[in-house]
Order: sequence, then C-alpha cells, then structure tokens
Amino acid sequence: MERAISLIGILIFFGLAYLFSVNRRAINWRTVTIGFLLQFLMGLFVLKLPIGYQIFKFIGDLVTGFLNFADAGAEFVFGADFREHFFAFKVMPTVIFFSGVIGLLYYLGVMQKIVGAIAGLMRRTMRTSGPETTSCAANIFIGQTEAPLMIKPFVGRVTLSELHAIMTGGFATVAGGVLAAYISFGINPEQLIAASVMNAPGALAMSKVFFPQTGKFSYDSVLDEELKEDEIARKEAGEEEVLIPPEAASTAKDPIGAIADGAIQGIQLVLAIMAILIAFLALIAAINAFLGWLGGLIGVPQLSMEFLLSYLLFPLAFIMGVPIADCANVAVFLGKKIILNEFIAYTDLAEAISNSAIGARAATIATFALCGFANLGSIGQQIGVIGGMVPSRRDDVARLGVRAMIAGSFTNFVSAAIAGLLT
Repeated sequence: MERAISLIGILIFFGLAYLFSVNRRAINWRTVTIGFLLQFLMGLFVLKLPIGYQIFKFIGDLVTGFLNFADAGAEFVFGADFREHFFAFKVMPTVIFFSGVIGLLYYLGVMQKIVGAIAGLMRRTMRTSGPETTSCAANIFIGQTEAPLMIKPFVGRVTLSELHAIMTGGFATVAGGVLAAYISFGINPEQLIAASVMNAPGALAMSKVFFPQTGKFSYDSVLDEELKEDEIARKEAGEEEVLIPPEAASTAKDPIGAIADGAIQGIQLVLAIMAILIAFLALIAAINAFLGWLGGLIGVPQLSMEFLLSYLLFPLAFIMGVPIADCANVAVFLGKKIILNEFIAYTDLAEAISNSAIGARAATIATFALCGFANLGSIGQQIGVIGGMVPSRRDDVARLGVRAMIAGSFTNFVSAAIAGLLT
C-alpha cells in the first residue's frame, strides 16, 4: 500500500509542476520522460546493484579527496583550527581553490571538451543543452557554488529556461564534500550517493516542466556537427538564429596566470556569497523572532517559519510514502531543511534514527527528500554565485530563485518517492 502511495506521489509532484509551469504547451515530454527514466534507472542501479554503488562511491571519493587539498592553503592562512569556522574558513577556500583549478582547465581546453561531449550525448537523449547539462551533472560531485564555474563562459548567453535548469540542479543536489559529514552523522551512505546521482537528471526533467525551453538553445561552438546542421536548417526555414557564444578560451598567457586569474575570481565569488548569505539568514532570523513573539501572545511559543512549514509539508511527506505515524517528524525535517538548511535537518534525522523515533522506511525516504540545497538561504547563495560571475544575470537569477528552489525540492521529493517504490 505504501509503495502504491509513493507511485501516486510521483504523479502528484509532476502534476503540480505542470500546474505551475510557465508554458504548459511548450513542455517537451520527451525530455521530461527520459530524464525521469534516467532518474529511476540510476536509483535502481545504485540502490539495487552493489557494483553501481561502488562505482559512484569511488568517483565521489576521488573528487572529494581532491577538493580537500584546499585545506592545506586554508590551514596555512587561518591556522590549524580553521575548521572551527567551517563555512568561512573551510567551505570558502574550497571555492577559491576550485576556481583556480577551473581556470587552469579552461586554459588547457579541457572544460570546453567536457561541455561539448556532454552536449552531444544529451542532444540525442534528453534534448538539453551542454551548459545546463554539464552543470547538473557536475552537481553529483560538487556543490552549487562550484558547478556554475564549469560553464562560466556560457552563463551570460544561456536562455532563461537553461538558467532555470542550472539553478534547479544546484538546489536539487548537495556537494560531494558535505556527504562525508552526513555519513558521519550516521546517515546511510549508499542512500546519500543514490540520491545525489538520481537528482542530476531528475533536476533537468523537473526544470523543463516548470520552465520549458521556448526559444532556441544557446549552443556553443564546440557542439557536434548534428547541432550545427540543425542550426543551418533553422536559418533556411527562416526561424530565429541560435545564439552561439564565442569560443570559451582563457585569456591567460601561461598556466600559472590561469590559476591566479581563477583564484582572484574565486575571491570575488566568496565575497558575494558571504555578503548575500549574511543578509538572507539575518532576515530569516528576524522573521522567526517576530513569529516567536506573536506565538507567545497567542499561546504558541514555538511558532516559526519552519514550524508553519512542517504543517504545510505533512501531506507531501505522506504522498512520498512515509508511514502516517512518521509524517509529522519527517515534515518537521523538511521544514527545517527549507527554512534553515539540510545540514541541520540531517542532524535531527540522525538523532531520530539513533533514538528509533522513526521507522526504517521513513528514515530512507527522508534521507532522499533532504538531499538537496533547496532552502531560502541558497537562493541568496545562487544570486551571489551566478550574479558574481555575470552581474548582468543577477536580476534573472533573483526572479527565478523561488521557482527554481521549488523545482529542486520537487526533484528531491520525486527521488524520495522512487526510493519508497524500491525499498
């Protein structure tokens, strides 16, 4: 019965996405269907086949281990206790380090080849563009602050639909680095890895329901010949010309200069991210303080934004397949995840698991449902990241923020419902 509810839940989440779509007639159901099938099959591969889990665990460990080399620089600058200020001195140096690495990879021409290869593959399956697909795929291993760096030269020319997909991918996934923290809490590692993998194609599918592609893709100059032939055919038919950005080439004169340029750009991103996060989280704290005061007057001292959301999200927990006895607890986790962040929600989930406060099925579904950066603070973070890279797109990111965050949340909920079907 609970598995049947999970199946119904999947239909409901896509139905709600369809209801709130900006253009229902423009939805490409081929893209959506194939994206969902990839999401389901990846879940089946990682959840049911040990070899699938081992493959993605190996890749994730390699990427996470490489990013941890940023600790050497952070420790030299901030001292051995730099992890005590985790976000400022641990997470932010990783952004600087990764930005420098990406600068080098662009100088060497590696990133252009990656974008082109993935674009060609996805053109034949989901019919999505290289930049949006690369960003979403990268989110399997790296976070929403680093993934957009991989497509930086293309961000200024992507369409609104592509930008929405890039943002949704960031909201729907978590960084490989924080997976280790969640595992240390006692959260099931196989389920975390499965959720991270499933959410990449799932984010593209869900995004293309919320915000379908209505114009032409911003294809880049490294696409395969099939796309170029399509471009010629459109011109002959008198259709709108597809925007082709200039070759994504580094302006650095040598590898050292490329690394330095990337690191300096990383510093600019760090400042933008930190400033906007401070403003957003401070505003949320102020709203919760007001709600707490108001709740005290009416006899509900625990009144807060996450408390209210926990009631609103109770039905969503139920349609994911959570046993009704555990829906209230899972709804609270979801509320804390959206208002605060998934780190706090996973801490509470781990405590509930250790205390046997929720059942195994509810714990599994909650693990998948929480595996994403979709929260209010992340809206500010994405404005800082993408707006910091391309200031001309800051208004677009701000306008799409809430919609993309909801799309990212729905992606997590669909993955959770799929997990309910498979467990």
